Amino acid sequence: MLATASRIFSKTPLFKPSLARTLSPSSCRFTVRSMADSAASPFKKVQIQRDDTTFDAYVVGKEDGPGIVVIQEWWGVDYEIKNHAVKISQLNPGFKALIPDLYRGKVGLDVAEAQHLMDGLDWQGAVKDIGASVNWLKANGSKKVLTLHLFVLVV
Repeated sequence: MLATASRIFSKTPLFKPSLARTLSPSSCRFTVRSMADSAASPFKKVQIQRDDTTFDAYVVGKEDGPGIVVIQEWWGVDYEIKNHAVKISQLNPGFKALIPDLYRGKVGLDVAEAQHLMDGLDWQGAVKDIGASVNWLKANGSKKVLTLHLFVLVV
């Protein structure tokens, strides 16, 4: 199982990060974290309603597969968390992975900014967003749903 997990969560991206990161390989891993939506992206952007607000989420995977809500790291919804969701969606028997955008489109580009975003997070609202994400998956073909928070330590 450990060998499988290391293959699943390897640093090999399934889709290309932004052009700026590609053109500056000497730049720090934290310089460019965001990834613009593009035609090459396997994700479908959806809007989910909860209470009196709507938020964006990104979904990938088998339409009727078991659902997994992938909760972002403190950086936000960046290309790494999207890569993890794609890899999770490709596991047998085929899953549907959904990433709710808890920062409403913002991505931390460095440690200080990521900390600022995390400190400013509406925690009660984030919990409601995650609950609404579970409900969206159930309403859209997933009979079973779980949540998963990925913490990736980079040294």
